[in-house]
Amino acid sequence: MDRLESMAVFVRAVDLGSFAAAATTLDLSAPMVGKHVRFLEERLGMRLINRTTRRQSLTDFGRAYYERCRLVLAEAEAADALAADQLSEPRGKLRVTMPAHFGRHCVTPVLLKLAGQYPMLELDLSLSDRFADLAEDGFDLAIRTGGLDDKAGVIARRVARQDMVVCAAPSYLEIHGEPRRMDDLADHQAIVYRRPGMIVQPWLFPRERQTALELIPNGRLRLDDLDAIADAAVDGMGLAWLPYWLARERIQAGTLVELLPDQPRYPYDCHALWLRTPHLSLKVRLAVDVLAAALPKMMA
Repeated sequence: MDRLESMAVFVRAVDLGSFAAAATTLDLSAPMVGKHVRFLEERLGMRLINRTTRRQSLTDFGRAYYERCRLVLAEAEAADALAADQLSEPRGKLRVTMPAHFGRHCVTPVLLKLAGQYPMLELDLSLSDRFADLAEDGFDLAIRTGGLDDKAGVIARRVARQDMVVCAAPSYLEIHGEPRRMDDLADHQAIVYRRPGMIVQPWLFPRERQTALELIPNGRLRLDDLDAIADAAVDGMGLAWLPYWLARERIQAGTLVELLPDQPRYPYDCHALWLRTPHLSLKVRLAVDVLAAALPKMMA
């Protein structure tokens, strides 16, 4: 067996907590994962993992060996990336996770254009509002909107800002009136965005030299798709808080009206995230650069 490959399998099994989980992500059978670990143990003459029918745990030596394997694999990946850079063309699989709506309308078209330019580049794109873990789920790049949690070992770069606007259909405003001040919003029905497994997302409004004002919208419609929220707003079902790039054509066509025009728009940040590494691969660096160049133009 190839020692480096066996190290990679061993590290993934430890990261995911089981041979079965590692087998799924590596497209191997669970017995093959076990075979890689046994190959290392026989070669080293030391047990790495204590295994029972119910659980597995690292030995003291296995824990130390695991940390060294992570360093070796990182260096090997950096060496491969250096060789790829010398070829001056991105190649291999680029795995990217992104929010479903923003990814479909904004990120995916940019990455598809990039793949069209470089025939040796493969794309593996996941469009989901679930927050995937870069290390555990094996992604090279994650696109996130909104605030970020500080996480060790992860690099973030802002690639765009979405200006958020409150809007409603003329038909709704004819019946319920137009809110003129922030305080008026509480008297209106809202169409609420809610991600699966999360509480209702507050509407945010910037304030000078203060943290953003958060308003919890009051509404009987809760949707997890922004296009559906925009369509419901056009149908006169209530107020909506939407990215301007999404509402722009509807506002220009007159099917939606931007409200509170004197209130500054909240800038909703969009970031690209990747794992800290000694040498960032060309495919990741190029993808981040093209997103940072293209996305702001879409947001205007």
